[in-house]
Amino acid sequence: MSDPFQLAQRLQERREQHLYRQRRLLESAQQAHIQCDGRALLNFCSNDYLGLAHHPRVITAAQQAMEQFGFGSGASHLVIGHSRVHHELEERLADWVGCQRALLFSTGYMANVGVISALVERGDTVLEDKLNHASLLDGAQLSRGQLQRYHHNDVSSLQQRLMQASGRTLVVTDSVFSMDGDVAPLQDISSLCQQHNAWLMVDDAHGLGVLGGGRGCLAEYGFTSQQVPIYMGTLGKALGTFGAFVAGDEPLIEYLIQSARSYIYTTAMPPSVAAATLASLDLLNAEQWRVEKLRQLIAYFKQGANQLGLPMMPSATAIQPLLLHDSEAALRVSDALLRKGFLVGAIRPPTVPANSARLRITLSADHSERDIDQLLDALSEASPKNTKII
Repeated sequence: MSDPFQLAQRLQERREQHLYRQRRLLESAQQAHIQCDGRALLNFCSNDYLGLAHHPRVITAAQQAMEQFGFGSGASHLVIGHSRVHHELEERLADWVGCQRALLFSTGYMANVGVISALVERGDTVLEDKLNHASLLDGAQLSRGQLQRYHHNDVSSLQQRLMQASGRTLVVTDSVFSMDGDVAPLQDISSLCQQHNAWLMVDDAHGLGVLGGGRGCLAEYGFTSQQVPIYMGTLGKALGTFGAFVAGDEPLIEYLIQSARSYIYTTAMPPSVAAATLASLDLLNAEQWRVEKLRQLIAYFKQGANQLGLPMMPSATAIQPLLLHDSEAALRVSDALLRKGFLVGAIRPPTVPANSARLRITLSADHSERDIDQLLDALSEASPKNTKII
């Protein structure tokens, strides 16, 4: 059979450029100490920031919901897939982040694509940070508006584009950037949006459960719906389950129910997932020590990495990138750590810009200081200063 798309050649090129990606086989629950590809490993690449993905109460809540509702939701929310437990979760999430209403989506990707493509029409403008998550950029490209990207976390760059924008304007940013771990200057961005009569959408995927005592960036900065009209949060990271939601005022949510194609035309998440998320919210409310422990572990790791002189990127969040620039070097150090029993992902283009390959080290409340000490010892041997490895 002919290969008009030259797939074999394109795959080989990825291998030669050290950009080929491979899946690992997880053989245990998602937690700090895992079984993966037949080996016991210390996991430093998960987004389970609070250690809730394997919590017994979360598992029990899902099991009990399956007994009552079955497993599959059976249909989209607008047909007959919207159960009582889905509705309860939407109400709890809205209350958790301080908004009038919330709307569940099956994934964060679908939430971002659905919101932007539903709101933005031909003649409108979407302004996005250059390092926004791919789903945010794809949402703008799928809309009929004009997409412009401003320099990363550069308020002056955003202001210039706001002054030139035509039609209605939507400004979109991550709160915590998934590959850099830094936080957007949300207060300045919000002020600019209000000055230029633009709406602001914030993707808080890596901030919900971590910032604002676990309630996310809106609580962290005391934002109202006037300052951040569109809030997106995911459930599969700090909350340890699956799915996403968009929160805002009543008209926004009602409009999305009527217009967001990725909400209307897809099956609702299983009710058991919604029930598990309700349990996660209960745990987060009752066990604030998880958020505090994560904060302490971040500080502990940063101090140790600084003492070792590791080339860490500036981040005060659970995402701690070690910048290596070269893709081959990133793979080599990641493999060296794997041989020592540590799972740390090598992040390479196109996920990150060219010449910015890195190790993406992520911390969790499920880790201990001993786990971090062991990782730092391994990093000191596998650091860029060690010419035997790089």
